[in-house]
Amino acid sequence: MIRIAIIGGGISGLTAAFTLEQQRRAGAVEYTLYESSPRLGGVLRTQHIHGCIVEAGPDSFITEKTWAADLCRTLGIGDQLIGSNDFDRKTYILVRGQLIPLPDGLMFMVPTKILPTALSPLFSWTTKLRMARELLHPPRTAEADESVASLVERHYGAEMVDRLADPLLSGVYGSEAASLSVRAVLVRFAEMERTHGSLGRAMLAARRKMPRRSDKPTPALFTSLKNGMQQLPETIVPKLNQDSMHTNTPVQSIQPRTGGWTVSAGTKSNHFNAVILAVPAFAAAQLLSLCSPELSAELAAIGYSSSITVGLGYDRDVRQSLPPGFGFLVPRSEGKRLLAATFVHNKFPHRAPDDRALLRCFFAGSNAESIWQLSDDAIVAVVRNELQQILGLRAVPLFARVYKWKSAMAQYGVGHLERLERVERLCHQLPGLALAGNGYRGIGIPDCVRSGQEAAKQVLNLSS
Repeated sequence: MIRIAIIGGGISGLTAAFTLEQQRRAGAVEYTLYESSPRLGGVLRTQHIHGCIVEAGPDSFITEKTWAADLCRTLGIGDQLIGSNDFDRKTYILVRGQLIPLPDGLMFMVPTKILPTALSPLFSWTTKLRMARELLHPPRTAEADESVASLVERHYGAEMVDRLADPLLSGVYGSEAASLSVRAVLVRFAEMERTHGSLGRAMLAARRKMPRRSDKPTPALFTSLKNGMQQLPETIVPKLNQDSMHTNTPVQSIQPRTGGWTVSAGTKSNHFNAVILAVPAFAAAQLLSLCSPELSAELAAIGYSSSITVGLGYDRDVRQSLPPGFGFLVPRSEGKRLLAATFVHNKFPHRAPDDRALLRCFFAGSNAESIWQLSDDAIVAVVRNELQQILGLRAVPLFARVYKWKSAMAQYGVGHLERLERVERLCHQLPGLALAGNGYRGIGIPDCVRSGQEAAKQVLNLSS
């Protein structure tokens, strides 16, 4: 009988447990999951308020990455998957206090249609001329990793970094483009530069190769669950062995022993053949500090940022007054603390009654830290003040909820993939150890699901 400890009850740890459950029912495996907090599911948390579905954490995942949707189908809730209302998809950028829509044909900051970009007030003529010259860039092979800001500025200039790269990436990683690794965050851009030189030419070539499917609708860009993202962990947990789940149980230490590991939690120590650390990299670093100081140091060097999400509900009049589309992004140069706002009632079906507007406002990184110590009421006041400045929205919300997530968003800094190579090499020196979570090879929900599945399979192979 193989005994496996899973430390961390977020979606990565729960997915690892679910992957092991079939083996447990066959009598081949036992697992124990330790979660330090009172609840399972990590940042996947949903509240139902005034008929609205309010997400405390992530509100969806990228459809293109199929691991999360595949897990939902395996769990029997495939019929609960919903796609974003892409026919209403319009995103605005705040420029000099005005909301400017992203022009048609802009594929993540790479223009693929000349006329909409040329006519858009989003960019200065200097940047538009840079876009035209960018089409002539020769192929280039980078000798080392670099920041996203460095690559984007080389191709399109600093204005593109400020108005697109930073706002787009802040909503995902909670960090500035100057701090993020191209190879870890935008690996396709690095490859396009190597093969085509021009990102614009590469994107156009990729579009020409895409199969034309007139018989099938284009998949939605984002996917969520009808009753909210918490539906995913709530569906997984009952399918697990309840005697193996331990909440309010922080793990104090793990130590390699002959034939396995000793895990100490509370007043008890238990022996396992393998351990899955499905916790943030900094927490894994603490647990490994005694048995592998070198591995601990590498994990501790993976940065994390904090975020604050504020959900606001309004009446029919506000809904009718808001601009169409999914919401807006705020460049840091605008001097606001708010980084983004989503018009949730437009983005997804089933999120708010027809006579309600549901807004989701987002702070991250230094912007979140600047208001972290404020009370919830004071944070709501900051949000309302900035929404008034940006949207002219003066109405009092029907409800407001503030959700704080300390050190929840992994930062893939320059050299991140090289660090992961060192981490994996050091892990091989500790048989029966596997890492999972958003600190390594993907920050989204599908990536966390995949990491949990791979960690479970890895320890099964190591222990067999």
